[in-house]
Amino acid sequence: MLDLILASGSPRRKLLLEMLGLNFSVIPADVDEPEPDGEEPATYAEYLAEMKAAHVADQQRSSVVVGADTIVVLGDVVLGKPKDKTQAVDMLASLSGRTHRVITGISLQKTDNHNNIIKKSSFHVTTQVTFSRLSQDEILKYIETGSPFDKAGGYGIQDDLGALFVERIDGCYYNVVGFPVNRFYNEMKSFEPQIFQHLSQNTL
Repeated sequence: MLDLILASGSPRRKLLLEMLGLNFSVIPADVDEPEPDGEEPATYAEYLAEMKAAHVADQQRSSVVVGADTIVVLGDVVLGKPKDKTQAVDMLASLSGRTHRVITGISLQKTDNHNNIIKKSSFHVTTQVTFSRLSQDEILKYIETGSPFDKAGGYGIQDDLGALFVERIDGCYYNVVGFPVNRFYNEMKSFEPQIFQHLSQNTL
């Protein structure tokens, strides 16, 4: 039986995999993320996911490792996690009243019993997110919660006041949370069907 490993320390991704009824371990990938270098944002998101999955897969036997990375893109600009209050204010102000893209790159990597990566597959999912107009006071009060500093784009949709800012989304909601569960499920059925063997046509 293959082990399933999530190469991410994100509590949101962990909760989503638990929601799917999967047995897995969490081994966060301790890697430095390079800044974008002119490539397409989707390519960049997939590259980060692949890098994280490979870092963990290289140390694991007989496993399927899942790497993931979510970025926020406004126009052609990739917004990472704000480093300080000033950057958080600027990010949220730039998103106010506008539509941006949330792109999650996913990398699946399978290893044999000699720690060799024998199979790989990567993909990305894009969701369009539109913010309502935010006042300066709303932005500052949100930043005071501390929530923006561990989230790409400076906001979360699922577990804090950032949900109040989202007027609408076009695409997968869970992708905005940080993990596109439907696409992951369908990709994994082809990549390694036994991962979802606990599900059958009778239970769906």
